[in-house]
Amino acid sequence: MFREIPEAAAWAIVLAPLGSFAIISLASLARSLGLGRSRPPHSAWLTIGAITASLVLSLWALDSVVQADGHAVSFEPHRWVSIAPLEVSIGFRLDGLSAIMLAVVAGVSLSVQVYSQGYMAHDPGYSRYFAFMSLFTGAMLGLVAASNLLQLFVFWELVGLCSYLLIGFWFQRDAARRAATKAFLVTRLGDLGLLSALLLIWRETGELDIGAIQEAALTGAIGSGVLAFFAGGVFAGAAGKSAQFPLHVWLPDAMEGPTPVSALIHAATMVAAGVYLVARLFPLYALSEEALTTVAVIGSVTAVMAGLLGLVMTDIKRVLAYSTISQLGYMMAGLGSLGLAPAIFHLFTHAFFKALLFLGAGSVNHATGTFDMRQMGGLARYMPFTFLFTVVAALALVGIFPLAGFWSKDELLAIAWDERRWVFWALLAGVFLTALYMGRLLFLTFAGTYRGGGGEGHGHPHESPLVMLVPMAALAALSVGVGLVNLGKGMEHLLVGSLPEEGLAVEPHFRWEMAASSVGVGVLGVGVAWLVYGLKVVRAEVIRSVFWPLAAVLERKFFMDDLYEGVIARGLVLRGVAWALQQGDEKGVDGLVNGIGQAVRVIAQRVRMVQAGQVQVYGAAIALGVVVSTVVILLVNP
Repeated sequence: MFREIPEAAAWAIVLAPLGSFAIISLASLARSLGLGRSRPPHSAWLTIGAITASLVLSLWALDSVVQADGHAVSFEPHRWVSIAPLEVSIGFRLDGLSAIMLAVVAGVSLSVQVYSQGYMAHDPGYSRYFAFMSLFTGAMLGLVAASNLLQLFVFWELVGLCSYLLIGFWFQRDAARRAATKAFLVTRLGDLGLLSALLLIWRETGELDIGAIQEAALTGAIGSGVLAFFAGGVFAGAAGKSAQFPLHVWLPDAMEGPTPVSALIHAATMVAAGVYLVARLFPLYALSEEALTTVAVIGSVTAVMAGLLGLVMTDIKRVLAYSTISQLGYMMAGLGSLGLAPAIFHLFTHAFFKALLFLGAGSVNHATGTFDMRQMGGLARYMPFTFLFTVVAALALVGIFPLAGFWSKDELLAIAWDERRWVFWALLAGVFLTALYMGRLLFLTFAGTYRGGGGEGHGHPHESPLVMLVPMAALAALSVGVGLVNLGKGMEHLLVGSLPEEGLAVEPHFRWEMAASSVGVGVLGVGVAWLVYGLKVVRAEVIRSVFWPLAAVLERKFFMDDLYEGVIARGLVLRGVAWALQQGDEKGVDGLVNGIGQAVRVIAQRVRMVQAGQVQVYGAAIALGVVVSTVVILLVNP
């Protein structure tokens, strides 16, 4: 048992990876100027050391909250911005919710950084990669620990910047540049809603401190209309970051980044930031039925829609991307059903087995040179450890007993059954779809015979090096056993300090009938995948030909990309807006600037005559000035 974590150690959780980013960046600059001899491996070691320190301190912080029976560990805020009437303090908010997220972010990030040493070993941007990873980890930790909305928003935008840099890490590839730009623009749409919400709540309450805003809402100081609009704006930002419908389109394309990036940013941490934000402000949603229903509807639609899209993807990382979107929908639907503890519990368990699935996909790519499952097959024979770890993660995702996903999904379904029955049926359908597309992934990738991989230069597949397998083994162990942390006092006891009063969230209860239904549906989905892709009793091509209208819609991703890129980005709407903005820029802004410049030039030419060196001109100017001044004085004061 540790003593309570001091404030300096708490801040070091955030500052350690930010410090490693600064050191790696300065070392890289010095090396480019010929002033340093630091070798690239030092970048990885420095990043791993800094994140290890963050993880150790995060576990200390979590222990402090546990010892406080889930109540917040308070630190005095420090004045940050004071521009009357705006006064903002910077602070470290440590309660059950933030402590859980700090441990998840630091733990998953450490596993990914160790794995990256093998995956990125021969990449020329090795040091740049670890610098960006350090910056991202620090930004995400800062977001989680923020005590007020402005501080949170700063780290929120920094996380978005890091996402842009890491998705487009291989910027020499056109697809990576486009994917990074798409992610940046789509998430900015949601961030406009979040910024509007911040401005609205500050105008109405004069507060940006999260605790103060929650108290104001509970005492009725915030009107119901303002509360609904504020919650809606916050959810818009959350929907962008967590890839909720209709702002989900960026996440599958983000798979153009390195696979460890996908494992960290787009499976376990950044995309969970939106869920965390809604959970952080959960009391405000609990007081607004309109906002709560919106979260439940969008989450349910996202869970089912993304599950359907995962059935038709052939790129293994895109299957996992849609799986991530679907599971984030589960969490949002749980929050919309007043299930704070089940949603955060599922976020907690999902981080480990989804990161493991992405690392497994990277291991397969490392051996075959492709992400296309149609060119894989038979890899269980060549990659037994990768196969074992991937199976564990896949079954945890499906929710098979006794793996981690079983415990968290059961609670989500139980809460939905009690609070919103239609959410329950949507999530149960999502369980079947999850089992079906994960079964398809396993059989296409690891069963049958090897189909050639990425072509020349790869030969027979081979198991990944130990530096990649060790972090996968650690994540596999967590995927098996981490669900047991909810036994005993449970997750809801740990989250008690994140709520200003009791009764806002519904406490979950384990039910064997819910667990049996979930596992039964999951087994059914895997069984159907085995019949189609394992035994091939019915060929997938035959199923597609029978359901070709649905298959065509799914393969075009519900035409959402066509809508955004074809109609909006290239269509008449933005063309008209772009033309109007161009005209305003050329005729308005440029015209005004050019007009002022021309006027100054003409005036200068006339005034220049006054400085011609002729005494009579100077005398006339003085006399004229005296006359004008006298007239003005007499007019003002006759």
